[in-house]
Amino acid sequence: MPFYPSIKRYSKKDRSRTVDSLQRLRAKLTREIPPRDIEDNLLLATWNLRDFDSNKFGHGPRLKESFHYIAEVISRFDIVALQEVNDDLGPLKRVMSLLGPWWDYITTDVTAGRGGNNERGTIVYDRRKVRFDKIAGEIVLPDRLLVGGEKQFARTPYVVSFKAGWFSFSLCTVHLYYGAASGAALDRRVDEIGKIADFLAKRAKAEDSNMILLGDFNIVSPEHKTMKALLDSGFHVPDNLRHPTNAMRNKYYDQIAFRVREDELQLSKYQSHDSSGVFEFFRSVFRTADWEDYFKVVKAASTRDQEQWKK
Repeated sequence: MPFYPSIKRYSKKDRSRTVDSLQRLRAKLTREIPPRDIEDNLLLATWNLRDFDSNKFGHGPRLKESFHYIAEVISRFDIVALQEVNDDLGPLKRVMSLLGPWWDYITTDVTAGRGGNNERGTIVYDRRKVRFDKIAGEIVLPDRLLVGGEKQFARTPYVVSFKAGWFSFSLCTVHLYYGAASGAALDRRVDEIGKIADFLAKRAKAEDSNMILLGDFNIVSPEHKTMKALLDSGFHVPDNLRHPTNAMRNKYYDQIAFRVREDELQLSKYQSHDSSGVFEFFRSVFRTADWEDYFKVVKAASTRDQEQWKK
């Protein structure tokens, strides 16, 4: 369970709202996420934290309470791939301090340039359950796969090897190119999805290893050619993960795809249903019913002041 001593220093109103939200969030997590077990399961998630936390879009910094909610969700899993962690690692380290000393992370340098958006590929994991297996690297395609002036990935995929008990696996986190909804930019998105899937599938076959590919693929829909590009190389996306993943429930961007050795991994069931899917945390925190309180808070925080949020 994360540590939240700083809540006691909040104003009475903020403290009450944060505690109530945490209680709702914990109850929903307990209902929907299987309990963590040291031997019998591995709980895996992917999460695009949306501009964490550069304020590129000018909406102001995340509220102090947001870090508690982020930590609470992460704490229910064993290993989580995060997208859109930015060049300032302070916000990530703040989440890590809430999670506790047994949690660790591995991250890339930022991917610079317009397409890279100064983002990092980051994996957070509980060292009591998951062990870093000493291999990590960013994926750069060989020249033979780049024909006709094709480019490397806009944001470099990041692959890391882990062990959990007897299970050895490589985890590749991606935030692939979006571009546009049609035309050459869409074709580039499809190409990136297909290339990373094909490259990792061939590696997994050559090494006879378990590969999990996850992150923000900017998938249009389960029937779209963006999903076909992910699946054509032999990766499998469980049916329960082929659902909208954004707050508005109309985008299929985030996916988890598996290519594993036979009989080494299976999706479990929890409370008589498949224990995979999309966790909708906005039903517990930052609810529509709370909009008036948050409107006042966000309106007051119209400019970004990093020091203000470190107190």
